[in-house]
Amino acid sequence: MDLVKEIKRLKKEKNAVILAHYYQVAEIQDIADYVGDSLQLSQQAAETDADMIVFAGVHFMAETAKILSPDKIVVLPDLKAGCSLADSCPPEVFEKFTKAHPDHVVITYVNCSAEIKALSDIVCTSSNAIKIVNSVPKDTPIIFAPDKNLGKYIISQTGRDMLLWDGSCIVHEAFSIDKLIALHKKYPDYKIIAHPESETHILDTAAYIGSTSGMINFVKAHPKEKFIVATEAGILHKMQQEMPHTELIPAPAKEDNTCACSECHFMKMNTLQKLYDCMLNESPQIDVPEEIRKKALIPIARMLELSK
Repeated sequence: MDLVKEIKRLKKEKNAVILAHYYQVAEIQDIADYVGDSLQLSQQAAETDADMIVFAGVHFMAETAKILSPDKIVVLPDLKAGCSLADSCPPEVFEKFTKAHPDHVVITYVNCSAEIKALSDIVCTSSNAIKIVNSVPKDTPIIFAPDKNLGKYIISQTGRDMLLWDGSCIVHEAFSIDKLIALHKKYPDYKIIAHPESETHILDTAAYIGSTSGMINFVKAHPKEKFIVATEAGILHKMQQEMPHTELIPAPAKEDNTCACSECHFMKMNTLQKLYDCMLNESPQIDVPEEIRKKALIPIARMLELSK
């Protein structure tokens, strides 16, 4: 079977749109209608007129699409495609945490479950986190969850004394500072660029820190430079497509694996075959209980409004 041909046929037949994150495998990025970061994909999910949203990403992303488009069918190629960061913030524990600090505005990173979003005042992504935090009056205390590394970076950029939840992304904590320094010594003319979910000692080496889309735009703005890229290795596919002559090296991981880089096991669970199957069967579908959806929609809508 020609999967690409069949997926295109199903897309037309079912009036479907395929949204893919930058960390997806190359074949999925290449067939997607739109490839982007969490903010861009949220905006696309809110604006699409498709009947079915095929979300090639992880569970919380597909949930966000369903929250924004409750009348549309939202499918995820593999229902087990989760997120270590989202898993680090159990709703029942987080609710107790927020109730213990009732005077705080609760800002949550989009990499969390619908239940966590429903407990939030505003949602943010790595693209707009600083802008969202700066939108809160300076005399208002803030809880920031679930990513402590992103939270620390925001504090360093805004000077806000935020109360941080102790969560993190295993992919962005997998970079080896010793291997990175050794790699940079070997290639001293390569600039290090990093995602703010990375640990502080990694960010301290970076010439640029930004979201996935921010990193791509930075590389595009500096076509004659060479880069060591400290985020999930899937981003290099889009970077190389946009800038085919730019030299890129993925930042090395602590553990040796197939690419010696840091890859998200959950993101890589989606395959072209699973993408075809989920479109054909319109399953597995993402469902969010209406009470939670309505509560979660409020902080997401605030984020989208502030991001215009």
